[in-house]
Parts: sequence; C-alpha cells; structure tokens
Amino acid sequence: MDSAERRIVAFTAGSHGLVHTYELSIPILLTVWIGEFSTTAAALGLVVTVGYGLFGVGALPGGILVDRFGSKPLILACLAGMAGSFLLVSVAPNLLTLAVAIAAWGVTASVYHPAGLSLLSKAVDQRGTALGYHGIGGNLGIALGPLATALLLLAFDWRLVAAALTAPVAVVAAYGATVDVGDAMPDRGNDAGGGDGDGGGGSGGTKGEISASTIVDDTRVLLAGGFLIVFAFVTFSGLYYRTFLTFLPDLLGDVLGGLIDVQLIDSESPYAEEFDVGRYLYVAVLTVGVLGQYLGGRIADRMAPERGLMVLMGILAALALLFVPAGRTTATFVAASLALGVALFTVQPLSQATVAAYSPSEARGISFGYTYLGIFGVGSLGAALAGAVLTRAGPRELFVVLAGIATLGALSAAAVTRFATRQD
Repeated sequence: MDSAERRIVAFTAGSHGLVHTYELSIPILLTVWIGEFSTTAAALGLVVTVGYGLFGVGALPGGILVDRFGSKPLILACLAGMAGSFLLVSVAPNLLTLAVAIAAWGVTASVYHPAGLSLLSKAVDQRGTALGYHGIGGNLGIALGPLATALLLLAFDWRLVAAALTAPVAVVAAYGATVDVGDAMPDRGNDAGGGDGDGGGGSGGTKGEISASTIVDDTRVLLAGGFLIVFAFVTFSGLYYRTFLTFLPDLLGDVLGGLIDVQLIDSESPYAEEFDVGRYLYVAVLTVGVLGQYLGGRIADRMAPERGLMVLMGILAALALLFVPAGRTTATFVAASLALGVALFTVQPLSQATVAAYSPSEARGISFGYTYLGIFGVGSLGAALAGAVLTRAGPRELFVVLAGIATLGALSAAAVTRFATRQD
C-alpha cells in the first residue's frame, strides 16, 4: 500500500474499533443500569434491543447515503454521533432519556459499515489485506472495549466511565479529518465534487440526489448480478455470529466451572463477579479473532474469496459439532474455543471481499447496506434462536443448530460461485 492507502486503512480501522467498543460496552453497563434506574432486566432488554435493531436496520439507508454523499463525511458524522450519544448516556436522569441515547447510538453507528467498507473496497488496491486490517481494528474494539469498560467500573462511577469512552473519538476524528481520500482514488477524485472521492452518483442519479427511483435502480443492478445469493450467505454468517456469541460467556463459564475453580479477581466490588474465568476465555476468543481477520484478508488477496468461504463455513460446522465433546478436558475445550474464534473472524474479510466483488462500484454503499442489514438485522434473530434452543434443549443441541447454519452458509457460498456474476 502507498501512504494514502495506509492512512485510509488506519482511519477506518480506528473507527471500526470504536463502533464495536460502544456496541459491546452496553451489556457491561446494563449490570449498573438495573439498579441505577430502578428497573427490570426486561425493560432494559427492550431499550437495548431498539438500539441494536437500529444499528442493523439503519445500515441500508446508511448505504444509500454513502452512494450519494461519500464515505468520509459520513464516518466523521458517525463518530460525532456516537460520542454525543454516550455523553447523553452519561447524564441520563431516567430510563426514557437512556433509551433515547441508546437509540441515537444505533442510528449514528449504523452508517459506519457501509461507509467504511465502501471506502476500503474502492480506495485500496490490496482489498483483502485492507479488509483484514480493518477487521483487526474491529476485533480489538470487540475484545478490549468491554474489558476496559468493566475494569474502569471497578474504580469509577458509571457516568464517568460512559463519558470517558467518548475521548478516543476525538483522536480518531481529528486524524480522519486530515486523511485525503482523493489521493488514493485519483480517477474518482475529480468526480467527487471536492468531496472524498468515493461517492459518485448511483446508477440512476448524481451525487447528492436521493430518490426512490435511484434506490430501485441500484437495487435492480445488484439483483441482476445475483447479489441475492450473496445476501443469503451474509445472512447465514450473521446468524452464526450472533447465535454463537450471545450466550458464549455463560456457556464458557458453565463448562470451565466444572473443570477448574479459579477466582481471577479478588475484589469486593459488585462488578468483580463479571470476571470469572469464563469471561476471560470469552475475551481470549474475541482477541484471537485478530489473527482470523489477518488470515482472512491474506486469503482474500490470494484466491477467490467466495471459494475460501466454502471452506471456512465447512470448518465452522465441524468445530461446532466438536465443541461440546471438547469440554471433557480443559485443554481441549480451550483449544476448541480459540479455534472457533479464529475461524469465525476469518470469515469476515472474505465475506466483505465477496460483497465488493459482486457489486458494481457505483452501488457499493447500498450493497454493504444490504449486507449489514442481513448480518446485524436478520442476524440478530440468532440471539432469540440461541435463547430458545438453550431453554428448550441445551448446549449440545445449540451447537448442532450452529453446524446446520454453517452448512447452509457453505452451500450458499457455493451457489455464489455458480450462479452470481462478478462485477469487480
């Protein structure tokens, strides 16, 4: 990569990490909010569901905006909106204000994935490697964000912690403001109207215009190339992701609790109970995802990403079937857990590279909008699916279901190679 491309990767990777830092700090703060606002887990669950739902559903209109106005201004607006939302969280006097703040976070965060991924897919020649580094930034936010939040809660009031989480935004946004996107895309820079160079008009309009006809035209272009099959794959990958991760901390804690008895933090703080050994393994599973993101990016630059996805989804199916039997010993269980973490996140750069390959440049934003509608919107049903299976059956049955989802994902990746048409 040249210097302009590296700056774009650094900006988007940092922004990506912040999106997921906020996303996964919310569950940690939930333990405080129940007592602070004298409410129930059900009421707070509804508040968070609205925020997460908007995070997924908002990706589609976010993608439309990206195709009309470009990525850089929307990423900067996303960062400002997320920081403002958490400042509102920090001063929320009641549950209603908290709900408004979390909803505002969901709306502003929803634009990030279509904006960031559209920019990377068009601005960097080594697309797979760039997506891998971008994923590493996200994984660092996924793993270290909630850990930092919980550690800060051991020493500081939750309102101060929520406000402190906004500080990194100023650093990333200030850096992003200096990034010249046009330097990485000289051919498109002249068409950007002085903007970031990655917007351009859609197939049915010019930059700055948003209408039903242009949205329909862009969608029709995507469907004509078989993008519906790609959408099916990303939906299955999103279902696997959310079904696997939602109750993973409890599952890890239950299994390890029967194998070893270790208290990792000796503290009288009411939050210390969040730090049992299962939580540490959960953080480790998310952290090794950094390796998976790197591997996925390198693979995407060396072979057709959709073919790599066929293999990876098959591996995820096999690991799901091996997960419960691996719980007979600590060593095999930890190994299986970490292997799942690597494989799960190796999928992401390959999936993003596939979306880019099967969507035209002028509709790249809306293509990632549809993608994250499937991953975070439809995929959010995985939480309910996991809860239902665990309630009615148990962990063994849950991982059989996960193996089935992965198998369907492998089949849909195979269908992409056969029936869809590469656009880029």
